[in-house]
Amino acid sequence: MPIAYIYDTLRTPRGKGKPGGSLYEIKPVDLLGACLQAIGQRNNLDRSAVEDCIIGCVTPVDGQGYNVAKAALLFSGWPITVPGMQINRYCASGLEAVNLAAMKIQTGNAEMLLAGGVESMSRIPLASDGGALLFDPEVITRANHIPQGLAADLIATLEGFGRETVDAYALLSQQRAGYAWQNGYFSTSIIPIFDNNGLLILEKDELPRPDSTLERLGLLRPAFSQTGSMGFNEMAIQRYPQVAAIHHVHTAGNSSGIADGAALVLVGNKDKGEALGLRPQAKITASAVVSTEPTIMLAGPAPACRKALGLAGMEVRDVDLWEMNEAFASAVLKFQKDMELDIEKVNVNGGAIAMGHPLGATGAMLLGTLLDELERRDLSTGVVTLCAGGGIGVATIIERV
Repeated sequence: MPIAYIYDTLRTPRGKGKPGGSLYEIKPVDLLGACLQAIGQRNNLDRSAVEDCIIGCVTPVDGQGYNVAKAALLFSGWPITVPGMQINRYCASGLEAVNLAAMKIQTGNAEMLLAGGVESMSRIPLASDGGALLFDPEVITRANHIPQGLAADLIATLEGFGRETVDAYALLSQQRAGYAWQNGYFSTSIIPIFDNNGLLILEKDELPRPDSTLERLGLLRPAFSQTGSMGFNEMAIQRYPQVAAIHHVHTAGNSSGIADGAALVLVGNKDKGEALGLRPQAKITASAVVSTEPTIMLAGPAPACRKALGLAGMEVRDVDLWEMNEAFASAVLKFQKDMELDIEKVNVNGGAIAMGHPLGATGAMLLGTLLDELERRDLSTGVVTLCAGGGIGVATIIERV
C-alpha cells in the first residue's frame, strides 16, 4: 500500500469570529485563497499536479456554501482541472479532510492532493445552516441531543471537575499559547492576511489573552446555565440519573473561542513528491473515526485514538505529543484522564481556549501545529484528535520522516 506523506502545512492566523474581528472583511474564498496561493508559491508547486482539494466547513451556506473548495480554487486562479470537494464532519472536518486525502493516496486512487478547512464565523455564524439536531424538537428529544456546552458541563459534573479545575486548565492554555507566540513557535506555518490593497490585516492569532489570571477567569459567568434551564438539564439527568444536578462550570474563558481562519495540508505519495521536488515532513500512519453516546457528545477522542493506535500496532507510550482540540476544558481533562496521559505531552503550545476554534479549519491547523512542534523538539510521533457533534471522535497518527 502506498504511504501518504505530508509535504507541507500552513494556516492563516485566527481572527475573532465576530463582526468586529480583524478578518471580518475577508470572504471565506479569500481566506482559503490565501492558503492556496501560499502553498503553491512556497513549494514552487506545479498546481496542475494536484488532483483534488478536500475542504472541511461546518456551516456550508452563503459565502461558504455551494462547494467553497471549488469556488476558492477558481477564484484563486488554480487550474480548472483541480475538482474540489466540501465536507462536514462537524468540528473534526479539517482533520477528516486530511484523512480522506490520505486514504486516496493509500489506495492508489490519487498521487497528490490538498486538504484542510475554512470557517468564517464572523460572517456566517454557527447554526446558520439550521439542522434537525438543532431545531427540530422531535429529533432532539428522540436523540436526547443537548447543546455542546451543556455536554461539557455534564462531563465536568460526572468527572468531578469543579470550576477551579477547568479554569486552571484554561489558564494553562493561555500561558502556553502566549509563550509559544513569544518564542516564534508558530512562525513556520502562519501566513499573514492582507486586504485587497495589500495592507496587512492580521499576522498572528487575535484571541489570546496573555493577561489572564485565575481571579479574572473566576469572575466570568457560566455560559450555559440559562440554556440548561430550558429543559436540557432534565434531558441530561434523564440519560445520566446518577447526576442529581448539572454543575455549570464552563464560561467564555474556559471554552473555545469563536474564530475565523483557514488551513491547508499538502498530501501525496513518494513518487509524485520526488517528481515535484518536494521533501516529505511526515507520514500519516493511521486514522480512525468513531461515534459514542450522543448526549455526553464530547467523549469520542479517547476511543478514536485507541482505534487508530490499534490499527497502527502502537501503544500510548509510543506517542511523543498529543493535540486534542480544546473545545471545552472538561473535554480535554476527560481525554487526558481516559488515556492516562502526562499533561506535559498534551496541547503543549495551548489550543482553542486561547487561540480560537474556526470549526472547519481547526483539525488541519492542529496537524500543522503538532508537526511543527515535533520538528522543533526533534521528536518522532504525534496524535491529533477532535471531539465532534453527536458523539463523533476523529484521530490521526503522524510520524516524522
